[in-house]
Order: sequence, then structure tokens, then C-alpha cells
Amino acid sequence: MDRHALTVQAPSRAVLLGVALAGDRFVAVGERGIAVISDDGCRTWRQAQVPVSVSLTAVAFADDRRGYATGHGGIVLGTTDGGLTWTRLLDGRAIAVKMQDAAMRGGDAAQRQAAERMVADGPDKPLLDLVVSSSSEVFVVGAYGIALTTADGGKSWSVRSSLLDNPKGLHLYAVRRRGQVIAIAGEQGLLLRSDDGGLSFRKLSLPYQGSFFTLELPSGSDIVTAGMRGNVWRSADAGSTWQQLASPSAAAIVASGLRPDGSFVLASQAGQLISNTGASLEVMKLPPLPPLTGVLPLPGKALLALSVEGAHLLPPLAGKTAS
Repeated sequence: MDRHALTVQAPSRAVLLGVALAGDRFVAVGERGIAVISDDGCRTWRQAQVPVSVSLTAVAFADDRRGYATGHGGIVLGTTDGGLTWTRLLDGRAIAVKMQDAAMRGGDAAQRQAAERMVADGPDKPLLDLVVSSSSEVFVVGAYGIALTTADGGKSWSVRSSLLDNPKGLHLYAVRRRGQVIAIAGEQGLLLRSDDGGLSFRKLSLPYQGSFFTLELPSGSDIVTAGMRGNVWRSADAGSTWQQLASPSAAAIVASGLRPDGSFVLASQAGQLISNTGASLEVMKLPPLPPLTGVLPLPGKALLALSVEGAHLLPPLAGKTAS
């Protein structure tokens, strides 16, 4: 947490875990604090300056300059120059103190005990995802039910864990926002939804109790979530009822991306990219890929996939899929 990321010879082939667009610039983050940028359509990559060497898990931008990233150790980083340089805005030491203060004010004995354990454990809890609503508004989630927000660009943070119906402190793996709707996917079938921009959340009931690692909001009422053993579930009525989508793979689905037309792409640990064509899911016909960690849909149906071996730019495939 206090050591700058080491310079590596081939940053684009490092383990990359998250990617976003800052205007026309690609910014990806990954293990050991590595952040890389490309200004030429992913043909070449260069390493950015990062003040930590913990793994970075997700990145998102409000515009072409202002962005944020989450990581292990409770790290939140910020950039104001499109990802060239990053500064630390939050870490696990500060999170533990904030959660302890919030628990003391709330008066819940279980929350106080959990917060005390977090302080004793030290800054070992990873943040796993974030949504950036504006240049100053960020919502971050992570392991053990951690959820925090900032409305001033990371100068101050508010604990939101107590708003979530998550008494066991289950891990929160993914968060998405569409308008005033915020949805969170997590461990043991946990799925939470807010319809008021994060002021309150309700727990959604699903038939499946396995962990969900990703989700998308194709519309205000449509939710898609996916996770262990290739499970994919969809609701068209804001989470009241659910339909399981037949998955072509039993591998864990760990990432997803939403196209402008509302279709989505899923990425699996088996190196598969899965697209939805109407009501069905199909594995895209591609050259062999290593285990995937992320996917970013691009204009013209091209894709940028992230893996344990770096970034892979995949051209449009005219809808072809594997049999």
C-alpha cells in the first residue's frame, strides 16, 4: 500500500482485471498496482504512475480526465489526467476506522464487533468494484460487505454498509448504476437494488444461492446477473421474478459488458466470451484465449478482453458463434 508499482517490461501482458475508456484512451488496471494506457486503439500500451503495488480490481471514468480505481487493501485511487498518474484517496486503514465510527453511532452490537475485528485485522480487505456517477460521486463495494460513497471526489467518504440487507457481511463483487437504479451482486446469491440513487436498498429474492460475480442493467427494469458454474439469471420486472438463461458453459462467469443496444457479453474463467442473441446464450467463435478477467464492448461489435495474460483486442465477428 505504501510502495509504488514497479515498472514492468511488458505491461500489456500483465494480469489485468479492469478496463475503461477515458475519452478515446483505454485505461486498464491489474495485479501489483499496474495501470496501463493506450492512445492508439490498443496497438501499444504504456505504464502509468501508481503510488501502490497492491492489485487493482476495477476502474471507471466520469469523463476523459477524471477517473477512479479500486484495489486490495481497501485502496481507492483517483486520476485527473486521464489515467497517466494516480493518487491514493482511501485505504483499508481509514475504512476500518470509518466503519468502527459508523457502528458505534448505529448502536448495533454485531456491527460493532465486526468493525472491531476489521480494525484488528488491518487493511487486508479488497475493494472489488465501483460506479462513477459524476466527476465527484463514486460508490465502491468490496469484501465482507464493505460499501462506501464519496460526493466530493474522494476527500471524504461515508459508510453505506448498514443500508444493505447483508447481516452476514457477504462479499460484494459487482455494482452497476443506470439512472437512479443501483444494483449490487454478491456472495451466496446476494442481489441488492436501490431505486433512489443509493439512499436505500432492498434485497432481491432469487431461486439460486450461488455467488454472483457480475451483473448488468440493460434497462431500468431489466437485470442480468451471472456467476458460479455458468449460472445466468435475468429479470424483466426489476427483480420481482427471475428466469434462468440456459448457459453454454459450466465455467464461472467473472465479468460482463453491456453494448449500447442492450445486449451483453459475458466472460468466463475458461477463456470464453458468451453473447446473448435474443433469449439464448452462445459462446463466440474465437481463437483460444486464456482465463478471462474482463470484457469491454467497443463500437462496431469489437471487444477488448482482459485475461491473466493481458489485453486482447478482438475484431467484429459478424455474429458468428461456436456450435
